[in-house]
Amino acid sequence: MPIYEFECNSCGHRFDRLQKMSDPDPSVCPACDVAEVKRRLSAPGFRLAGSGWYETDFKKDGDKKRNLAGDSNAPAPAPAPAPAPSSSSSSSSDS
Repeated sequence: MPIYEFECNSCGHRFDRLQKMSDPDPSVCPACDVAEVKRRLSAPGFRLAGSGWYETDFKKDGDKKRNLAGDSNAPAPAPAPAPAPSSSSSSSSDS
């Protein structure tokens, strides 16, 4: 079940609530008993870090893990060559 963050528009009180997605949001502030509670948009409670996702992260331990984000041991692709400078020079002479 996700944790939602709420804020009272009347008194500014913020609180969290663990509830199902199908449960109705609270309508009354627990601090001031005014019906001005709105759901806040907040950051998720997890962080993606590491060398990438593996296709076997949620499979049994005997399976070999393969990095879906790319092989870190593989050589990096060579950068594309830069375009050659233009050989035509446009010099104008003011006489």
